[in-house]
Amino acid sequence: MVDDWVTLEVGDKAPDFDVLLTDGSQVSLNDILSNDERVVLYFYPKDNTPGCTTQACDFRDNYSILQSAGYRVLGVSKDSSKSHLNFTDKYELNFDLIVDQDIELHQKYGVWREKNNYGKTYMGVSRSTFVIDTDGSLIWVGYNIRAKGHVEKLMRELSIE
Repeated sequence: MVDDWVTLEVGDKAPDFDVLLTDGSQVSLNDILSNDERVVLYFYPKDNTPGCTTQACDFRDNYSILQSAGYRVLGVSKDSSKSHLNFTDKYELNFDLIVDQDIELHQKYGVWREKNNYGKTYMGVSRSTFVIDTDGSLIWVGYNIRAKGHVEKLMRELSIE
């Protein structure tokens, strides 16, 4: 089981998706790319937890800069639409969250992985970010990233000011 998950790399074609957003609408990667937008797709473990809140608020605070540079931010967790709505409202998030309760999108991007904590092994989310160019290729990939300072580092590496 250890090596049966996907590991994507820069240059790979991003796995396509057609997903449900918090507001109940659907969006597909093809729809976004056809609008000539790039995508910052980030996976996080759980709404309303300290690290995930820090990361979401960093994306919120930098969203206008990312948007001006042609990026659409989408957050993904396995939380319910109701949980996402609460998280979005509580922290005034200005970008969409994807509902992925069946972890299908997590598996496509290889972020549902075996984890170890205090000697126990379990399956869980590897906090990860993927940046998808307008042609559908991955231009930045980060597995197991740290929440704090991630958005700033990502923007620096993408030369976004």
